[in-house]
Amino acid sequence: MNLIRSVIFFVLQTMLTIVFSVVALFSFPFSAHARYRLITGYNHTVIWLARWVIGIRYVVKGTENLPSQPAIILAKHQSAWETVAFLFLFPPVSPVIKQELLNVPFFGWAFRLLSPIAIDRGAGREALKQIVSQGKEKLAQGFWVLVFPEGTRIAPGEKGRYGIGGGWLAAETGTPIVPVAHNAGEVWPKNAFIKRPGTVTVSIGPVIDPGGKSAAELTRAAEAWIETEMTRLPSAAPHQ
Repeated sequence: MNLIRSVIFFVLQTMLTIVFSVVALFSFPFSAHARYRLITGYNHTVIWLARWVIGIRYVVKGTENLPSQPAIILAKHQSAWETVAFLFLFPPVSPVIKQELLNVPFFGWAFRLLSPIAIDRGAGREALKQIVSQGKEKLAQGFWVLVFPEGTRIAPGEKGRYGIGGGWLAAETGTPIVPVAHNAGEVWPKNAFIKRPGTVTVSIGPVIDPGGKSAAELTRAAEAWIETEMTRLPSAAPHQ
């Protein structure tokens, strides 16, 4: 049954990607925030389909921790679910992504109009400079900045090395950090075609004040909260 549902979901998502990519191209004359509201209709629809076709639901806790001003989100990265859902679960965000994603047909074309921060992950310190320079610009425009500090998707129960890009941006700009943990990888596994029903829990942690802290200290603080919270999340057990 999960295979059949996954096939249906894949077909519908592919069709949506093509349609919204065309819509995104026509949104070019609009302001950045207007384009964002229009294009993320795709994100809403994909997560809606994931619920009704596959049975992937979600709950969000800790929304009271979200500050009123733009912040930097440092989040766990396990699947494609959060890359889609976080763009509407939070205030308008500018995600830090690898440049290659912008070359993906249809998907990449639309992503270019969502104000991402596209970096060359193999550029080392130059990539940090890209995050800071572009991040300052996005924050000034009223966008939050979304960073997956592990850089790539990590399987549930595992932990990747946390990069300091998000912490560096916070230290340079005095912008608060919001740490986020979730367990989406349990129902939408990395590189897996077959997805499973269940409930994703997204947990938003207390703001980390950048005042007087280095990029490394801020990164360690976010890492400690996220990894501790990961052990507290309930299992995304399939619905009966």
